[in-house]
Amino acid sequence: MKKMNSLIKRIFDFCSTLVGLVLISPLLIPVALLVRMIHGSPVLFRQERPGLHGKPFLMHKFRTMTNERDANGILLADEARLTGLGKFLRSTSLDELPELFNVLKGDMSLVGPRPLLMEYMPLYTPEQARRHEVKPGITGWAQVNGRNAISWEEKFKLDVWYVDNSSFWLDLKILWMTFFQVFKREGISQEGQATMAKFTGNKF
Repeated sequence: MKKMNSLIKRIFDFCSTLVGLVLISPLLIPVALLVRMIHGSPVLFRQERPGLHGKPFLMHKFRTMTNERDANGILLADEARLTGLGKFLRSTSLDELPELFNVLKGDMSLVGPRPLLMEYMPLYTPEQARRHEVKPGITGWAQVNGRNAISWEEKFKLDVWYVDNSSFWLDLKILWMTFFQVFKREGISQEGQATMAKFTGNKF
């Protein structure tokens, strides 16, 4: 049954993403040109992220920050490098569109726990690490229940809940909820942060 559900999910992901890319293709080029004009090159932000079972893959997003550095050549804080265009791309989730190519490739799913940083891997409790039992997603249960406005602990609990309760119908529900959340633009960032404070481990 589990293998059948995974197959159905993969077929749905592939077909939906293929159709979606065709429909949004007229949008991708103008966004890419704007990013190139305001943020410079490269247009895409590429970073290694943990996928299924923690296996690394290269995730793609539109860049939302500049590469501005201080006098010592060190990158400025995220808040200083995040542009007006970047804020708009994040608030509308347009920066996530290149991740659709990750879905086509099979590294990601449309729905699943968000792929976080590789450096977080050793910091998870065994229970939190269970979020990697499924493929990461463009959207997920944590994203439609608070996104970046909730704590890391709450986010991980929601991710593990999804792992234990994942189904095709739950995925459809999450995609439907995501559609409305994009328009509401809620939970984009944690208070006082460009997105969310770094996860530094569990405090007991």
